[in-house]
Parts: sequence; C-alpha cells; structure tokens
Amino acid sequence: MIKTIESRPTLLLAALLIPVPAAAQSGHQTVIAHVEANADGYGTVAQRIWDLAEVGYQETESSGLLQAQLKGAGFDVEADVAGMPTAFVASFGEGSPVIGILAEFDALPGITQGRSAERQALPAMGAGHACGHHLFGAGSVAAALAVKEWLATSGTPGTIRVYGTPAEEGGAGKVYMVRGGLFDDVDAVLHWHPSGVNSASPSASLANKSAKFRFRGLSAHAAGAPDQGRSALDGVEAMNHMVNLLREHVPQETRIHYVITSGGAAPNVVPDFAEVYYYVRNPDSENVRTIFDRVVQAAEGAAMGTGTTMDYEVIHGIYAMLPNEALQRRAHANLTSVGGFEYDDPERAFAMMIQETLANPLPLESAGEIQPYQPRPAGGSTDVADVSWVVPTVGITTATWVPGTPAHSWQAIAAGGMSIGEKGMIAAAKTLAITAMDLFTDDDLLSAARAEYEERVGPDFRYVSLVGDRPPPLDYRNPATAGR
Repeated sequence: MIKTIESRPTLLLAALLIPVPAAAQSGHQTVIAHVEANADGYGTVAQRIWDLAEVGYQETESSGLLQAQLKGAGFDVEADVAGMPTAFVASFGEGSPVIGILAEFDALPGITQGRSAERQALPAMGAGHACGHHLFGAGSVAAALAVKEWLATSGTPGTIRVYGTPAEEGGAGKVYMVRGGLFDDVDAVLHWHPSGVNSASPSASLANKSAKFRFRGLSAHAAGAPDQGRSALDGVEAMNHMVNLLREHVPQETRIHYVITSGGAAPNVVPDFAEVYYYVRNPDSENVRTIFDRVVQAAEGAAMGTGTTMDYEVIHGIYAMLPNEALQRRAHANLTSVGGFEYDDPERAFAMMIQETLANPLPLESAGEIQPYQPRPAGGSTDVADVSWVVPTVGITTATWVPGTPAHSWQAIAAGGMSIGEKGMIAAAKTLAITAMDLFTDDDLLSAARAEYEERVGPDFRYVSLVGDRPPPLDYRNPATAGR
C-alpha cells in the first residue's frame, strides 16, 4: 500500500543534529550576492511569463524564455523530454552529487486579473498566473544560475540540474519525467512555491487522480420527439448524483470535485454528447486508486440507466508528498537566515487595498517573518509529490502574495504581477541557492536525507505511476481538441 508517512521521532532527531557548517555559512554570501545583482533581470523574465499566461503543455514561449537564460549561462539544455514539447532538463557541471531544482511555468485557465489592487478581469487573456508559476520558474532558474557561477569559480565537483516541468495544474508533467527515469541519478531535489507566508516546514499534500468522462447518446427534438433521444447530459447528471451520494461512504479526508465541460448547446436539442471532468483526492494514494474506481462504476451505471454510452480518459494522477525532515530543517535554517522582506510605501498601499477584499487577511508585517517549523496539513495536490517518492525532496514557500491571499485567486495574480511577487521570488531564489550549495558541500546532510528517504519508503517500495502507461495529455487544456 502507498500512503502518506508521518514524521518519525528518530528521523526528526537526526535532522536536528545536522548543523550548518561555518564554512558553508560564510560561502552563502557568494550565491546570495549573485541573485541580488541579477534580480531585476529575473523579475523581467517572470513578468513576461505573467503576460504570456500560457496553460499546461502550451507554454512554448514561457519554457523558451527559461531555456534561453540557462543556455546563455552555459547550461546544456535538452528540450522536449519525456514526450512533452515544453519540458526540458538543463545541466551544468560533472559528476556527483547531482542536485536538481524544479521549475514550473503554467498558468490557470478561467481566471484573469490585471496588475491592479481592484478586480480587473481580462477576458481576452483566458488564463492567469493565479498560482504564481511565472515566479516559480524564474526564481528556480535564478537559484540555479547563482549555484552554477559558484561551482565554476570554486571548482566544486558536482552537477546542478534544472527541470523545466510543464502542466503542474492538472497535467502532472513531473509524473512523466519521473516515470521516464529522469530523476534516477539525482541525489536531492529542491523546489519552492509562491504563497502568502514564508515557510520551510514539511508540508503534506493530497494524492489526486482525475479523468474526463464522456457520454454519448442520440440527438432529437426535445419537444417534438423526445422519445427518440437519449441524452448524454442525463448520463452526466446521473453520474454526478451517484457520486454525490458516494461522498457519505468514503474516508472523510476525501475530496471529490467536478465541472461539466460540455453539456449541450441548445435546450430544444437532446444533447448527443456531454463531458464531465472529475478530481478525486485523499491523503493516501491507495485510497485514491480505489475511490476513483468507484467513481468509474458510478459512470458506468449512469450510462446504463440513461441508455447512453460512456468512456473516460485519465488526465493525471499524483502521489501524496513524502516529507524529508533532514532537508526541511536545513532549508528552514537557510530561509531564516535569508529572512523575509518589507513593503515600500507603494507596495503597502497596494497590499492594504488587496486586504480589504480578503476573507482572512494576515498582518502585512508577516511578509518579513518566517513561520515556525511545524508540519503543515494537506490542502491541495502537486506533482512534486511523485518526485519526492524517488529522490529526497525539499520545498519552501515565500510571501509572493499579500498575506492571507489564497492560491488560485485574482488577488494572487495581481500581487504576482508586481514588485511584491518579485521580492518573494528573490527570497526563494536565495534560499534555494544556499541550500543547494550546502548539498554540494555537506556529505552528512546528503547521507541523512538519503537514510531518511530509504526508511520512509521501505525496502520493498517500487514507484508505479497513477497515470498508468498513458502518454502525456498534451491537449487537455485545448478546447478545440477536447471532448469528442
């Protein structure tokens, strides 16, 4: 059984006993200075990706911008990896250790916002960076470039590698990279995510599997010949009703969401095609497998009962995050060393306007604070989790959004499109860079991380993707090819 594994006291104690070496602390300033000296350029790239707002597997220009930065700095870049045209792997250096940094860059469809503290939807765009992945990608590249410069000038052995990972939002790009063995020689992986707080605590996530269920029936005049029709929309609605009844009979931590992506075009035509898009989540990956199978059975029953036919396409499937406290403790120490940041007067005025629109605003001063180290409960899902099951993985968040801002909101898009987002991104880049530097120089840290990883997964674990053997769903965000 594959499940989320709770923190273990012996592992926590081991993590606490690994101090940051004095030599590493003094060398941190080299990479921090590199990030600071190039901060304006990184902000420019992030804002260009914000403008592009390209959705999953369609991030051609966004991916290209990051690849161009890395190539220009001397990285070897391999594009179009694991069957995904916008995915890439960029490497610098030779030999071990191999330290990876993840970089995302996809936007979310259906939510847009201008660079304004007041609601300003931009319907012509169609998508927006409501999860801040424009900052994620640019900040990760910033960290890698600083580490590369330090490796080159210091003569330190090892390889720094950037993974350009498309379609995190429902496309599970990293899953195909994991399944393709692209992390098999990596010693540790770092990542970060935009947020309303600065934190390096171990964070749980929910395993998640999604699919598009497609019903087909017979069209007919809805008033003149309804008896000759078989409504595909009836199939969708019957499925939704049965799944809503199912909610009472699944583990209470389960989350099931759906949207009807196609339901017909005219009320007087019995629709011969309808589609509904489902997510199934739970902290335990095996629970997700079994609950998803029950959702499929509901769809099959709905088709039988409405005289329609049904097929479905699995879109993505991801594990729950596997924590690594040895790495998280070090990242927390480094984030604390880097610190948060303060708003200038225009930023404060912007943030105060944003806070008036938030349900649960936090003090603006918290952007300058680091959250206490403590395990954080599961909320959403991420394909970073699959990476964490094949290599020791560590992540942080920084306050790129006005404190109290939820992800996937217009307020997140707004703050990410101005200097507040950029300041948080630079804090993340510094922290990732010095943590990577520690992994190149501290054998004890790497050994502790590996030992913890091996204890958590156990001797018999073998990674098996929740997406099975399907190829990447390159058209899952393309309305012209979705559906029939």
